[in-house]
Amino acid sequence: MKPKILVIDEKRNVFESIKVELDAAGFTVLASACGAKTLKRARRVLPSLIVLEVTSPEGAALELGKSFRRDSATSAIPLLLIATAADIDRVLGSELAPNDFVTKPFRPPELVLRIKELLRRDQLRDGTAPRIRLGELSVDIPRHEVTVNGHQIDLTAIELKLITLLAQRRGLVQSRDQLLRDVWEHESFTDTRTVDTHMCRLRDKLGPAAKYIETIRSFGYRFVEE
Repeated sequence: MKPKILVIDEKRNVFESIKVELDAAGFTVLASACGAKTLKRARRVLPSLIVLEVTSPEGAALELGKSFRRDSATSAIPLLLIATAADIDRVLGSELAPNDFVTKPFRPPELVLRIKELLRRDQLRDGTAPRIRLGELSVDIPRHEVTVNGHQIDLTAIELKLITLLAQRRGLVQSRDQLLRDVWEHESFTDTRTVDTHMCRLRDKLGPAAKYIETIRSFGYRFVEE
């Protein structure tokens, strides 16, 4: 089965520019405009990934993207945004929680590479890998151990859960709200500042390995891959 890529583009200019590249890369490409029927279509076909062009941070595309995140059938589908550099900050500050984004103008081959990488990351997101290594950092999931340059780091239960989750979802942007849901399970006393506080302490303990946790301004965090 070829991976199905749903491309949502109000004016079809983006779709036409990337369809040939996606076809050549072995994907099944589905086109759709923003509208009430698009969410129903996504629920029906369950694409491997959704590409959403955002023409305005206040427009229909952004609201549609939020609907994907709220709907249980589509919430886990990787979402890649295409937007201008001027709009990206405002989009990332919304509740949309995209997995990745590409700024316009872009080269279609670059977009195809980003799509392939997102799909690869999605396959790893279940965390089946017992140990995740990146440079001097090692996260041993079964043993609940984190080491930097071979030295074990003393982490609290929350810090350990936080870095494990980020490492399992490496490369994927995690919003503060998402981290609250998955790490703290929305305990009544938590808010987004709690995430930042614990992240600051975690980075202090990681020392030079803190470079692998990237801050996504006004949105959340991402565990980098390189």
